[in-house]
Amino acid sequence: MSTWSNYVVANSVEEALAVLAAAPGPALPVAGGTDLILDLQQPGHSSPIHTLVDITNIPELHCLEQRGDTIFIGAGVSVRDITESPLIRRHALALSEACGLIGGPQVRNTATLGGNVAHALPAADGTIALVALGATVEIARQTGRRLEPIMDIFCGVGQSILEKDREILVGFHLPVLAPNQASAFGRVMRPQGVALPVLNLAVWLQRQGESIEQIRVAVGPAGPTPQRARAIEEFLTGASYTPETLEQAKTLVDSTLRFRTSPLRATAAYRYRLCKVLLEEVMGSAWQRTLSVEVK
Repeated sequence: MSTWSNYVVANSVEEALAVLAAAPGPALPVAGGTDLILDLQQPGHSSPIHTLVDITNIPELHCLEQRGDTIFIGAGVSVRDITESPLIRRHALALSEACGLIGGPQVRNTATLGGNVAHALPAADGTIALVALGATVEIARQTGRRLEPIMDIFCGVGQSILEKDREILVGFHLPVLAPNQASAFGRVMRPQGVALPVLNLAVWLQRQGESIEQIRVAVGPAGPTPQRARAIEEFLTGASYTPETLEQAKTLVDSTLRFRTSPLRATAAYRYRLCKVLLEEVMGSAWQRTLSVEVK
């Protein structure tokens, strides 16, 4: 038996929103569907869906382009295309690296960045990279559009401010890369699968001489939503990039981040240890890239 009653293919954001609003029962947008379809097929799913609105034909959602001093990534762009995009590799390398680790080749061909974010999991690879990159989310509803900082859209595990039966995630805006800036992403996963990262971490930083002028560190899963390691960021901002500085930053992992033991992932103790390793490795990659990156 089908898990939905009506399936509509929309050709514009406005048409999709109109169909969602007019649906006589629960309605959801669908693009890649790699998470959504699995959720709908779970025995414990809360209620049947009346209408699925297919948004894969909407050209705006497939845009990936530079617009002045920002990069726009449509929510419907596949994670494979993001991984391989020269524009993303130049301006948001952490995102390219993160998307390249999502699922296997078949999943990456189908899954979208919008779906990765809208699913609102605290360790979603694309989401963690976008948080470190300082992304802004564009959301549309029939009354208009708005921009939200990506950290402001998450409410809990699998929960966001998106009204999925009334709103559509249009895409993401990232600042273009400036001289002396770079980003990097790292992930450790269970050896028998690719679905559950034990821990992932992304860094964006700006160098000033031998010092860290600005830095953002995102990590997951370290709570019910994606997390910024703000105490670590505050300590590193303005500090010289030295082995001593890194060691002091790693001591803040224990006192400022909250990891828990998960039978599907790892123990809390292992995650604390792993976070320190990833912090040093990913920061090191980002720092080296500030020394060699050529912004075009």
